[in-house]
Amino acid sequence: MDGILLMNKPQNFTSFDVVAKLRGILKTKKLGHAGTLDPMATGVLPVFVGSATKACNLLPDSDKTYIASLRLGITTDTQDIWGKVTAARPHSVTAAQFRAAAARFAGEITQLTPMYSAVKVDGQRLYDIARKGGEVERPTRTIYIHSLAVLNEDEQAGEYTIEVSCSKGTYIRTLCSDIGESLGCGAAMTSLVRTKAAGFTLNDCLTFDDVQRLMEEGALSEQLIDVERAFMSLPSVRLSEEDTRRFKNGVKLDISALTVPLTEDNIRVYGFNEEFIGLGYIEQDTQLLRVRSFFENNMYKK
Repeated sequence: MDGILLMNKPQNFTSFDVVAKLRGILKTKKLGHAGTLDPMATGVLPVFVGSATKACNLLPDSDKTYIASLRLGITTDTQDIWGKVTAARPHSVTAAQFRAAAARFAGEITQLTPMYSAVKVDGQRLYDIARKGGEVERPTRTIYIHSLAVLNEDEQAGEYTIEVSCSKGTYIRTLCSDIGESLGCGAAMTSLVRTKAAGFTLNDCLTFDDVQRLMEEGALSEQLIDVERAFMSLPSVRLSEEDTRRFKNGVKLDISALTVPLTEDNIRVYGFNEEFIGLGYIEQDTQLLRVRSFFENNMYKK
């Protein structure tokens, strides 16, 4: 069984918990996931099965979309409602003021990595330090907010729902907190759903019950998405029968004889029979096409 299994991660499960439970249902250890979600978050979690696990760290589409709710006037140590309240501040923010403040966070911005995160500082996970009551200097990172829309607003309660399309590495709870700080009252995230990741949407996802039922019916393999779909945004090249054989044997190919896009990105490589072989890349100093990764279920058969 090889391919991508799109899961709708339930609340109170870590991403690793999802993989662990699926190992039991699928009776296989060869699983991996892309795009970690916090335990309280729900939504799109791509899980890679079998030979597709090689794709986990090669995905070209790293942008994600979330729907998050937040409450003004409260701050917590985790920047969400599940943490310890550190301050409660009265506010008189209007819906118009909130929309204006949120709009200023669109585009390229800098975020301070939250203490409750898996980032390591001096070999220690920040959340391990935070749980012991410690706090250290953390790195900042530049991220990009492609769009930020206000979906729902309750001015009296100070509660808002936003939809955010953003780059990899964006902390949505930090974004909510920063919007609140810009308004002078603070804010804590109250819910989070990831609606898009790796080019896939929530509509593509299955629940644990769905997976269990499909396994019992012997139909789960039909629901697995071919790993090729995760790379459709990349340029591609098609090889002759001889070049297919040589490429599969790890031989570098002269791109002057191929119709290959001159790109620094990975390239989808197809064999003479139109089957997806895997990924290649152009070695810059030699201008030769080299193997990046093969996917076993699509290996060329001699």
